[in-house]
Amino acid sequence: MSDAIDLLMNTSLWAAVLRIATPLIFGVLGALLCERSGVLNLGIEGIMTMGAMSGWLAVYMGAPLLVGLMVAAICGALMGLLHAALTVPLGLSQHVSGLGITLFASALAYYLYRLIVVVGETPPAIEAFQPLDLPVLSDLPVIGPILFSQSVPTYLALLSVAVMAYVLARTPLGLAIRMTGENPHAVEAQGLNPIRIRIGAVVAGSALMAVGGAFLTTAAFNSFFPGMVQGRGWICIALVVFASWRPGKALIGALLFAFFDAYQLRLQTAIEGVPYQLFLMAPYVLSIVALILVARRAEVPAALMAPYRRGER
Repeated sequence: MSDAIDLLMNTSLWAAVLRIATPLIFGVLGALLCERSGVLNLGIEGIMTMGAMSGWLAVYMGAPLLVGLMVAAICGALMGLLHAALTVPLGLSQHVSGLGITLFASALAYYLYRLIVVVGETPPAIEAFQPLDLPVLSDLPVIGPILFSQSVPTYLALLSVAVMAYVLARTPLGLAIRMTGENPHAVEAQGLNPIRIRIGAVVAGSALMAVGGAFLTTAAFNSFFPGMVQGRGWICIALVVFASWRPGKALIGALLFAFFDAYQLRLQTAIEGVPYQLFLMAPYVLSIVALILVARRAEVPAALMAPYRRGER
């Protein structure tokens, strides 16, 4: 028990929490943006997989790491555009379209990877993002190793939370997105086009999801392999509900799940005699409990999953 408590005092644990949370932050922000506009995007798992592969492939073929993130964002945006085209103007089932996008994007990513990359006994690797060493700040006690020794995508994820919170709460664009998710007909009455707003939100949200996937191959690891997203997309869908569709709470939810995950990895070595499967499932069980406690008070966007047709009431 003392070893388990000592782990909580280890700065490497909290630094790992921030790293593990990074793809979740991108993913949950992307899902939140889609749902705030009234569109459920269950294609997130496939979009993250496509982002992981395309971002890695761009770097593998000689592009800079930041360009790799941009390529991933573009590929994610294209998948989001496909989902939006099916669900917004055509009004098809968002559940069916999202699951179809997941299957299509995942399969396409694996196919392109095997088609372009020669895979030997070990997966090809790239030179991934390295933790930054910020003068003075990185040397601060406790907080330095946790906050100021992360890679560039982690800081981009934290910046994205602040930007999205500001845009949704303080700008006319954010108001239009939120109202489209609540009452698209009221938005139409103001002379705006809810269809364009929804399509734009889904495309932008999907781009963020893909960047979250690209983090896995360009920062957390240095290669791509099938199944590496490991259900993070589905976790992000649940975290949106946990966050009550608010960016700040989305950050807290991502950090909470990342803490459970990072802590269980270290508990496996600190506590002997306990089946490791119990540690592996602990983050998901605890996240479900937290979701149950919070979801009962969550206010779902009124027009979420409701098709919008111009002129109907």
